[in-house]
Amino acid sequence: MDFGFSMPTRGPLANKRDLVEIARAGEALGFSYLAIPDHILVPRQIDSRYPYSQEGDWPGRVGGECLEQLTLMAWLAAATEKARLLTSVMVVPHRKPVHTAKILATIDVLSGGRVVLGCGTGWLREEFEAIGTEPFEARGQVTDEYIRVFKELWTSENPSFAGEYVSFKDISFEPKPVQRPLPIWIGGESGRALKRAASLGDGWYPIGANPRDPLNTVPRYAAALERLKRHAEEAGRDPAEIALAFWANWPGNAHPIEIEDGQRFIMTGSAEQIAQDIAGLGALGVEHVLFNFQRPSLPEMLEAMQQFIEDVRPKVPA
Repeated sequence: MDFGFSMPTRGPLANKRDLVEIARAGEALGFSYLAIPDHILVPRQIDSRYPYSQEGDWPGRVGGECLEQLTLMAWLAAATEKARLLTSVMVVPHRKPVHTAKILATIDVLSGGRVVLGCGTGWLREEFEAIGTEPFEARGQVTDEYIRVFKELWTSENPSFAGEYVSFKDISFEPKPVQRPLPIWIGGESGRALKRAASLGDGWYPIGANPRDPLNTVPRYAAALERLKRHAEEAGRDPAEIALAFWANWPGNAHPIEIEDGQRFIMTGSAEQIAQDIAGLGALGVEHVLFNFQRPSLPEMLEAMQQFIEDVRPKVPA
């Protein structure tokens, strides 16, 4: 099993000096993934419900900041040597797919094959409307089509596509990504996200904190995984082909958080309890676990990363 963490895209650490130091420190500590969130702008008036908090409030609305995801990915690629660069996740409908495919292929080439495309449909209607995307209500269908466009451009020697939103033919699309294929991880916890992962994904990358589709215990993740496997079989795929990941996108909490049925919220508590959760996910086949070590200052974030490596990782069974 390998581990990663989210990079800051807003706040006091989202500057070139601290971002480089965090990324290089992560590599030196042995983290395998640098995860980069995605927002292009922050609407001043938000009525949309954020899916990953009980109250539905989005912490990112404060301040209005957000570094652009793919630009930051290219910056981190140049600043690092080994860590894989994960869009965590990219809101697929936000960007036109042919241009996006070119950007991602270019970063993969220049990074030596380190890009992983985490994909999501998005939740913030007001952001979609300000960007001028396809209709918000069609975001699931748009996401599916854009992913198919990526695959066509990245794998075909004579790419062509005729869809509802995208059409092209008689083009060259070079260079291809170094990775064949460039991995596509599908985010999300809903039934539609599971079907998308089963049909289009190289991996499934859910968050544990969605109140509507909670994966906040190992048994709940296991139940969702069984549904994913059934969907994969229905799609004619071997479920073993789909890599399994888990994103604990909440800051670590040294005190166990109890959920409504008395169980402990996954990835909270002592180092031993967090290691137990990681081991439980590993027993289900999870290979990649990502955390949120972001803190108010650079020393605090670096300390949180170090503590995980020193206190938690050694307690995870090999």
